[in-house]
Amino acid sequence: PLADAAARPAPLVAADLVRGLHWPAAMPRSLVYAEPDGQPLRLDLYQPPVSSAAAPAVIVIHGGSWQSGDSAQLASLNSYLAEHGYVVAAINYRFSPQHVWPAARDDVLAAIAYLKTNAAEFGLDPERLVLLGRSAGGQLALATAYGSADPAIRGVVSFYAPTDLLYGYENPSNPLVIDSRGTLEAYLAGTPASAEAAYMAASAALLVNENTPPTLIFHGDRDELVRVRHAEILSERLSAAGRSHLFVRLPWATHGFDFNFGGPGGQISTYAIEHFFGGGSSVRIQDSGFRSRTAAALNCHVTPSAATL
Repeated sequence: PLADAAARPAPLVAADLVRGLHWPAAMPRSLVYAEPDGQPLRLDLYQPPVSSAAAPAVIVIHGGSWQSGDSAQLASLNSYLAEHGYVVAAINYRFSPQHVWPAARDDVLAAIAYLKTNAAEFGLDPERLVLLGRSAGGQLALATAYGSADPAIRGVVSFYAPTDLLYGYENPSNPLVIDSRGTLEAYLAGTPASAEAAYMAASAALLVNENTPPTLIFHGDRDELVRVRHAEILSERLSAAGRSHLFVRLPWATHGFDFNFGGPGGQISTYAIEHFFGGGSSVRIQDSGFRSRTAAALNCHVTPSAATL
């Protein structure tokens, strides 16, 4: 960690399941980062309590089927990371069906450009950025990181994200849970037959290349909104391309398993993220000790791969 606050000592601390996790809550600044077509887009900027040098920045992208949600979603991790020395920018973006792909992706790129332009004012290092997204936000984080070829994006963290939207359309979720085909049609302005290029451009699994940054993937086998196969496909593509990644697969986890920050899902994901960031300079989760401690703690499977952030 970059600040004096101690990192998580283990993947799961039993006492924290009862007492919860407590630290000074960071108060974010609400800033307008772009105004596409006159629509103000805001981000919540969390800054470390003390910073002696430019800090790495984490750009957080919320979920909500590309149609809902906001930057306040699951904000506990944002405060935690800021307390541990990172600048965190949780962004809002335009929704479908009013704004179809690539509008939301372009908003992420605009947020990155805004943070780089104002790096000195915000105390962040414009060459050390990480994208972190959940669900629909995970799709945006992955597609942006893989498609932009920006060397400043040193890593990407994906929580239960759809990674192959063609596969997702062909293998829809339980319609009693979500109309996944209708959601994709609204986001991508059509079906795969009428908008194949959009489906391909938005699918991170199809964008893996020699410049793909280190990737941390979380997914649960009991996810009924986004099939775990999405994470498997991405991990397979990354392995085939020799790209650094870590796939933390949780057999007991559902969609949004990190909702309770002090619960099992919140604890293990925070522990993995801290090791992935490695204090902002290098990824350290390739060591066998991390894999064995994590897997033993919560009955999960960790696919190993070395990485440098």
